[in-house]
Amino acid sequence: MNGAQFWSPVQLSLQVALLSSVVVTILGVWLAWWMSRRMFRGKIIIETAFMLPLVLPPTVVGFLLLVLLGRKSGLGRLIEWIFSTPIIFSWWAAVVASIVVAFPLVYQTMKVGFASIDKNLEDAGRSMGASEWQVFWHVTLPLAAHSLMTAFILGFARALGEFGATLMIAGNIPGKTQTIPTAIYVAVDSGNMPLAWAWTGSMILISFIMLLLTGRKRS
Repeated sequence: MNGAQFWSPVQLSLQVALLSSVVVTILGVWLAWWMSRRMFRGKIIIETAFMLPLVLPPTVVGFLLLVLLGRKSGLGRLIEWIFSTPIIFSWWAAVVASIVVAFPLVYQTMKVGFASIDKNLEDAGRSMGASEWQVFWHVTLPLAAHSLMTAFILGFARALGEFGATLMIAGNIPGKTQTIPTAIYVAVDSGNMPLAWAWTGSMILISFIMLLLTGRKRS
């Protein structure tokens, strides 16, 4: 087994998972906090749309992203004009796919975390003259710290294991967009079982450690 051949998808997968989990955690925390404090017509529809990537087949998510970000779409052309290169079939496309599929887990985790906070503690902060941002930063977020850590870890694990949507919009280019899940698929298809087992073992080990950390945070 070639060392570089093994480590390239592992390194790329960790980079994609780390970046996407940071972005999706920030996005999920902000939206969960904003939505938890507002009631408006159509809120249930928006929250249902947020959760769709959790139940849709990854290939459907990938196809929608391909249409949205492709070179024939307005958004795709805008991105290509700004960065002088299309986002499709780049490692940034893998990041986008991971963010989309991981978002429902992060959003739901933070929504539950914010709902469990004693609102009297937040009201006490407001009564002392704190702004909403100060209440969020110094009261709400520290009280939801366990949920925040859990959301980040779940987002990381989900991004690490993303396959279908990533394959659709990032492809499987060795050394460029090939992540562990897509590398396993190719290894099995070509009959390279030792390499497939090596990547599978690394995926199981990383995922086990992340879920173990989640369990420890809950306990």
